[in-house]
Amino acid sequence: MDVVLLFPGQGSQKPGMGQDLAEAFPAAKAVFEQADAALGDSISRLCFEGPAEELTLTHNAQPALLTHGAAVWAATRDAIGASVMAAAGHSLGELTAYHAAESMSLADAVRTVRRRGELMYRSGLKRPGAMAAILGDTGRPIEEICEEATRDAGLVVPANYNGPGQVVLSGEAAGVDRAMALAKDAGAKRAMRLNVSGAFHSPLMESAVRGLAKALEAASFEDPHFPVYSNVNCEPVTGAARAKQLLMEQLSKPVRWADEILALAARFPNALYVEMGPGSVLVGLVKRIAPALRTMACGTAAEVRTLREVAAA
Repeated sequence: MDVVLLFPGQGSQKPGMGQDLAEAFPAAKAVFEQADAALGDSISRLCFEGPAEELTLTHNAQPALLTHGAAVWAATRDAIGASVMAAAGHSLGELTAYHAAESMSLADAVRTVRRRGELMYRSGLKRPGAMAAILGDTGRPIEEICEEATRDAGLVVPANYNGPGQVVLSGEAAGVDRAMALAKDAGAKRAMRLNVSGAFHSPLMESAVRGLAKALEAASFEDPHFPVYSNVNCEPVTGAARAKQLLMEQLSKPVRWADEILALAARFPNALYVEMGPGSVLVGLVKRIAPALRTMACGTAAEVRTLREVAAA
């Protein structure tokens, strides 16, 4: 059975995540303990207990999600590790994928994503912006809508191509508001602002790129043991230098998740696609993008046991 690993990004975090894993699997417990030690901070407490407001802060959500994904992987690796053909992650999740592929140690990975979160937050303070989800099909290309809104009100670009009928926009607040109105005029079912601290995956994040480059250079980063598909170009990455370059570009460029899944589906049509994180956001997107793919969410102790049973069958 071939397996493709999927790791979620910001927005999937929730208090209570990982507590049952740590209680049920010593390997998962060790991951949370190692992350706490690396950060000099109890990220495990935030995961297990919250509060939600603190967990949702960008510089906390990112290491929390990476730690949870790493804990799921640690609890299942002996059962499915030899079957993993590739991995992908949505935004932050791409760094979790590189950890799973042994490019980065857990300590380096959690420190890097904490720094990434801090840099993104500071960029949001330096150049305030907004993000909005556009749901439903529009009668004109979303890129054209963004270009008109940029001319009318302020810079706005597509930030996440999440799947059919689901695109996220990012940019200056006035531009985002104008694009939301234009999208509704073009037939979108809903256009709603997202509760975020900055205009992620837009040019407003460019000030964070240099800092992330330094963080990646400070970490030990090796060639991945299996290909990790890139949000930026939807291609498999097998070398460390290319991986770091694309991770830097990802901050200010759109996440092309739909095309990334289609590329994986073309290469691994019969694999089991396993989302390693809290919830099943990515499983839901995959079902919309490529309905024929087999998917499974794996973020709780019960789901880990189920995956281990499937692997042993």
